Amino acid sequence: MDWGAVIVAAGRGTRMGSADNKPYLLLAGRTVLAHTLDAFERCPSVSSIVLVVSSGEEKRADEVISAEGFVKVKRIIQGGAERQDSVYAGLAELDTEGVLVHDAARPLVTSKQVEACCRAAEEHGSSALAVPVKDTIKVSDGSGFIVATPERSTLWSVQTPQAFLRQELIQAHRQAREENAMATDDAMLIERLGRKVAIVKGDYANIKITTPEDLPIAELLLSRRQQEGDPE
Repeated sequence: MDWGAVIVAAGRGTRMGSADNKPYLLLAGRTVLAHTLDAFERCPSVSSIVLVVSSGEEKRADEVISAEGFVKVKRIIQGGAERQDSVYAGLAELDTEGVLVHDAARPLVTSKQVEACCRAAEEHGSSALAVPVKDTIKVSDGSGFIVATPERSTLWSVQTPQAFLRQELIQAHRQAREENAMATDDAMLIERLGRKVAIVKGDYANIKITTPEDLPIAELLLSRRQQEGDPE
């Protein structure tokens, strides 16, 4: 199966508290965006990448791509009002049978994890990288009181990338738009179609750069990975 990727870098990143958008912050001498794209550039199954950026950042993103020598990024497009809109716009720019969706703010993803998601989706139709939840999770009643404790062994913290049949994901997005339904990730949209999404066990190091504390943690994790030998 041929695979394309939609990399979403159009978030506002207000929780980061930085004057610069997250994809362009430096992580071990390279931009967060460069680290992220590198994993997909090196993944054998991925033939093309569409990068979705914030309005006015097309040139800046292109400069990162040119400086790094990435050749799989075929298009840089402007994102929508919500992440869901940005992914939908990216899907229209690909013609591959399979599609991976990934947040640019997860720069520690590896090409092996990307490849594993592709293989699982080829077998099961859809897949999502995830890690088992470590903490005991409580459900509240909305008023500050605990009402339930889910069985921890059944709980997973979902990450990206997530992999799908591209036409099926387009169908899921269109149905959600028609019904004015919002989802926090693309796997949730596929679930709304009644489809199953296979879990691909990921790595706790695949963190999302969201708040200022995340950047030094990512630097530490990256340094440790390099010392141990890059797992790609």
